[in-house]
Amino acid sequence: MRKHTLPTLLAAGLATAAFTASSQALAYGAGDFFTRFGVAKVSPKSDNGSLAGGALAVDVEDDTRFAFTLGYRFHDKLGVELLAAEPFKHDIKLGGENLASTKHLPPTLTLQYYPLGGTQAYVQPYVGVGVNYTRFSSEESALGDLDLDSSWGAAGQLGVDLLINDNWALNASAWYIDLETDASLGGADIGTVKIDPWVIMGGLSYRF
Repeated sequence: MRKHTLPTLLAAGLATAAFTASSQALAYGAGDFFTRFGVAKVSPKSDNGSLAGGALAVDVEDDTRFAFTLGYRFHDKLGVELLAAEPFKHDIKLGGENLASTKHLPPTLTLQYYPLGGTQAYVQPYVGVGVNYTRFSSEESALGDLDLDSSWGAAGQLGVDLLINDNWALNASAWYIDLETDASLGGADIGTVKIDPWVIMGGLSYRF
């Protein structure tokens, strides 16, 4: 069973960070452009549904890749951020056997709120809501020609920057994505795969 301890710890850290401030760092605020980059893990939920009228239970495996974001703060407490990454590749178990795989790109755009924006806090938590578009490619299956439809879904985000200096910070962030895809095999519809992953990223943040 998969355990999502990191999102839980991240949420707890954000609650603590909201009460933490310092008087030394240059204030985060309106007009800041930034990028965040590091290693991201896509961890689908444990039960991904079934295909072929319930005959094949689906289990989509985790994958870890390089990811980055680009963002802009148009207000001290509000900004937008786009998540991008190199293609993730997931093995797919069907009926308990590794019978399929796919690659996907998960660009996600969020509107973010920074409770300590405009202050000189060394700890800058944020939350976001937005939309995800996932495009699947390179589907492979031992059962035949597998095709997974592209998906649109809502996304939620938690994150925190721990300032090192005026430009650099350590970053931890997590997205929860509402992600479902209709599957077909040999041109025939066989059901829906419910992926609904957590995307967990750790790395660095740089603001311009």
